[in-house]
Amino acid sequence: MKLRELKQLDNKELEKRLIELRRELIKYNAQISTSTPPENPGNVRKAKRTIARIITLLKSKQNKEVLTKSNE
Repeated sequence: MKLRELKQLDNKELEKRLIELRRELIKYNAQISTSTPPENPGNVRKAKRTIARIITLLKSKQNKEVLTKSNE
């Protein structure tokens, strides 16, 4: 998913997507560890990058909430 698409989601949907991607990544890593080539090796990289994007987005949203609370 692109960052633009992720920004439109709320926190609950982001966390749900994060859990799904982590499960997907576990499956890919299990395939790699058993010397079975994954169906599409590019999906491993995409999953990792999307996980990083979601985590970054969640943290930035939390920081914005903290800043708004401290300014009030």
